[in-house]
Amino acid sequence: RATKRVKWPGDAAVIVSVLHVASGECAGDRILDGETVDRITAFLFHRGGHADPVRLAANGGKSFVGSYVLGMGFTFDDTDKKGVASPLADMQRLIEADPSNREIVFPYVGGEEVNTSPTHTHHRYVINFAERSEEECRRRWPDLMAMVEERVKPERMKVNRKVRRIRWWQFGDRQPALYAACDGLNRVLTISRVGQHASLAFLPSGMVYAESVVVFPFQTFAAFCALQSRTHEIWARFFGSSMKDDLRYTPSDCFETFPFPENWETHSDLEAAGKDCYDYRAALMVENDEGITKTYNRFHDPDERDPRIAELRRLHAAMDRAVLDVYGWDDIPTDCEFLLDYEIDEETWGRKKKPWRYRWPDAVRDEVLARLLSLNAERAVEERIARSDVRRLAGYNWTAS
Repeated sequence: RATKRVKWPGDAAVIVSVLHVASGECAGDRILDGETVDRITAFLFHRGGHADPVRLAANGGKSFVGSYVLGMGFTFDDTDKKGVASPLADMQRLIEADPSNREIVFPYVGGEEVNTSPTHTHHRYVINFAERSEEECRRRWPDLMAMVEERVKPERMKVNRKVRRIRWWQFGDRQPALYAACDGLNRVLTISRVGQHASLAFLPSGMVYAESVVVFPFQTFAAFCALQSRTHEIWARFFGSSMKDDLRYTPSDCFETFPFPENWETHSDLEAAGKDCYDYRAALMVENDEGITKTYNRFHDPDERDPRIAELRRLHAAMDRAVLDVYGWDDIPTDCEFLLDYEIDEETWGRKKKPWRYRWPDAVRDEVLARLLSLNAERAVEERIARSDVRRLAGYNWTAS
């Protein structure tokens, strides 16, 4: 028997699951949340396996954490209150003095801009020498190199990792695979690595993305639809980590393991549903002068009656329906309810904002998660068989007849 998400009796703000187990064979029924089921898995689902989901080869090289700059002395930022970044006027002066400096000064964007700006607009720039040698940088961009040497190098000499001290003029983690994957694209999908609402947005390519952003090198609305759907969100919330009550999106756990539907990057039904939702949301945020966080705070508020927010909820349900149908799961309903993310003690909660979320009921969420776990296991077996076949064929000695 298992009962999920029970508030611990007493003052501690702890949610637990209560399990009853037997050694050996159990002759009685298996009961999950009061319902008789055939099995109870390690994830406390009524179907699926017990093993952790497997990273799928099909998802490799399609999700990246942004660059860890490691030194705000690389940046130009008029909003910096610590006096580490240089003002934008210095950047303009350096570019006017030597136009070649423009080659290595890039727009710089992080999770805050993704979540708070209605248009996801950057307000910072960053010097990016990429993989270039110290000699080349001193020869071609001496003024910028001198600035970095003054503002970044002293702090770099204090870090533990030797390579970061030796290569003080380069980012701490440069993420060359990320920028190679984005090369030739007009835009990319992004999500703040830590956030309340697991909401995605397109950003232009050709920027430096901070490590507070996860980047997906996709530019189709179909990809947006698949990643923004509740199908993917519940997987990310279940297998990702958290910071306070916020989701911490980790590509290895949230993306690489996720069994996407067939042709999810280009499917016409996903493209249409994704475009409708994205375009409407973009216009709504500009109209209200509100970013993703404020928009989805209203989206999940049971007291919000604005018909424009109601329409956004409808468009999200349409994306969910399109994604579920591509899986072939037309028996799964998309109706949502305003539900608490976790139990609270009404007497002690006070005036704090309650953790409401406009989401699928627990039974629907758990059914979809169980199916996704089963699908992940199936895909993992298929990929393992395919790799085995390749290795076997590679072992043959092919000769001309």
